[in-house]
Amino acid sequence: MSAESTNALLSGEPAGRARPSLRERKKERTRRTIRTEAFRLFREQGYTETTVEQIAEAADVSPSTFFRYFPSKEELVLADDLDPPMIQAIDRQPPGKPILAAIRDATIDAFGEIDPETFEFERERVALVYSVPELRGAVTREFERNIALMSGIVARRLGRDEEDFEVRALVGALTGAMFALIGREPFSQQQIVRVIDFLESGMRI
Repeated sequence: MSAESTNALLSGEPAGRARPSLRERKKERTRRTIRTEAFRLFREQGYTETTVEQIAEAADVSPSTFFRYFPSKEELVLADDLDPPMIQAIDRQPPGKPILAAIRDATIDAFGEIDPETFEFERERVALVYSVPELRGAVTREFERNIALMSGIVARRLGRDEEDFEVRALVGALTGAMFALIGREPFSQQQIVRVIDFLESGMRI
């Protein structure tokens, strides 16, 4: 999980979760403003044509401040704000629940926690990654990052090693199925749940 994803603080904190400090809330507002203005510029003039300097000016921050939040323009697009709530939702699942059922139920819980604005932003972000040729090379890195992230989560729940054959095969099947569909169907909770249900059924066609 990227540092940007780890620091993402979504609105609507669930009961029992510590409220972010004033400093954390200010940092998150700045981060959101940078991304919001960046995507506005991407829509208006294109991803390739938009510079970091233009994004910083639109967000009313300096380029050095931009780079404190995002290492590059590409990383601004790749930062996945759904990682933290998804990980937390999986961790809340009962220990004995089958792993695919835990991931499915966690997906439903996580999507129920995020606000509509955040979801629409994520849907636009995913569409951008798969539609801009300049970002296509990043898809492979995202694929590898997701396998590493989910392998750690699955291994922890099952008490097994991240490099375990069955752990990697399960995660590879789940991640590969998702990447095969993203960009061809609108990103949604229903899409993820349908993939999990298909895998859980033994992939019967």
